[in-house]
Amino acid sequence: MTLNAADLDSVAAAPLFADISRADLIALLDQAQAVAYPETGLLFSQGDKADRFFVVLDGRVNLFALTETGDQSVIEVFDPIATFAEAAIFSSGKFPLNCEVMAGSKLVHVPAAPFLKRLAENRKLALLLLGGLARWQRRLIQEITELKSKSPGQRLASFLLALAAGAEGKAQVRLPLTKAVLASRIGIAPESLSRALGRLKVVGVESFGREVVITDLDALRRLVREGAGD
Repeated sequence: MTLNAADLDSVAAAPLFADISRADLIALLDQAQAVAYPETGLLFSQGDKADRFFVVLDGRVNLFALTETGDQSVIEVFDPIATFAEAAIFSSGKFPLNCEVMAGSKLVHVPAAPFLKRLAENRKLALLLLGGLARWQRRLIQEITELKSKSPGQRLASFLLALAAGAEGKAQVRLPLTKAVLASRIGIAPESLSRALGRLKVVGVESFGREVVITDLDALRRLVREGAGD
């Protein structure tokens, strides 16, 4: 086991491993390693061999596709504590997207071969992990549905409410992404993001760079539900 106790505690909190016992988790991750990334860089490219998957312990990674003009289109953003790229080791064996890891991040690398060997030896464990993958799939379907059915303002409001989870009445949050990346993340053009932020002022949202003040969380929730003011 190459992970220390603190790293293992963090990994155990990932939804994929929610139903896995400590002993089974240690066995599954017996060849996993924690890797720190002091600089932003490319973790893998689309089409690379999927010989491992990852757990975000600190920092952030962006999964992105390249447009015809060479621009990045952010498909998903992973923060602690989340697993990613696990589906690739079960399916095509190749990474379907590109991945950028941000400076200051720390990831656990889980090699595919020993991980899959453990699952082949323990079918009950494999079924438990499939349950974790199913939860992730449901979340992804929900996000796609929101992108299709909600206006830019509602998408942005949903993102802000997720950042302010647990707060009541009012909140101040910091955008974890640049506005350009955030626009790509919620599926709108950068200029649409600026307009959406402006329109949210009527429900008590003010932005100061990456700091966002929400003075009426209930009004923001009503906007998401009803779409008024967009």
